Amino acid sequence: MKQIIYVIILSILLSTACNSSKKINIRKILQDNRQTEELEAQFFDVSKENKQGFAMPGLDHGLIQSPINILTKTVEHVDSRTITVRYKDEVDAVANLGHTIQLHFAEGSTIMAHEKTFQFKQMHFHTPSEHQLDGMTYPMEMHIVNAAEDEENGRIEYLVVSILFKMGEENKFISGFRDLIPEEIHSIHNIQSGRVRLSDLLMVPRKNKSEEGLYFYKGSLTTPPYTESVHWYIDKHIYEASPEQIKTIEKFEGHNARKVQEIHERIIEDS
Repeated sequence: MKQIIYVIILSILLSTACNSSKKINIRKILQDNRQTEELEAQFFDVSKENKQGFAMPGLDHGLIQSPINILTKTVEHVDSRTITVRYKDEVDAVANLGHTIQLHFAEGSTIMAHEKTFQFKQMHFHTPSEHQLDGMTYPMEMHIVNAAEDEENGRIEYLVVSILFKMGEENKFISGFRDLIPEEIHSIHNIQSGRVRLSDLLMVPRKNKSEEGLYFYKGSLTTPPYTESVHWYIDKHIYEASPEQIKTIEKFEGHNARKVQEIHERIIEDS
């Protein structure tokens, strides 16, 4: 059954947030990111030199690194995965962090999966895409990042939904914030409630069944410290954005994609 993406979309529509006048400042976003990085650093020697190798990630990182090249003919099919999503469909700020464009989401959104409740953290972009499908790199990829802290050992576990973009028609979701991206690095622009909705991105028709569902694998963060605690879900549908929209985001963040890593013995699931 191709139920996962439908659950996500349905939850977005049913959990639309009420209007909010709360303003987000860049200090809060940078502080949230820094707290996560500091907690990750407790389990990783950040003093070591880390290189982004093309295939072999190196022994320092382990053997389940991300991103990867998904060979669609070799994936293992599973009927379904149980995921409960409660997203408040309210993007309230866009930040220029220099290395990426990041969207801030209203607090209170969660994903329940893998016997954990993941809190929504942020959405950000990579140009070009980090993940490949059958060796193909796309011009842009968006990561919807969710995190849960293990109560026993304090480690952070992630669930990231990956959205791949190709050049095509103008994307309504991106149009909502494209002109609001701050020119200055480490600056933020608050967004009026209701202007930018994730449902405008995800609620697009699938042309055939091959575009329904997700790929799943266990991997890592794609930025230092490359922690191997990420549940990756790659949407099969390739979304469209205009060349101008993709070029605008690329202008701010440059080429910020990590190269693909070796799969080794990992199983890539298709549901």
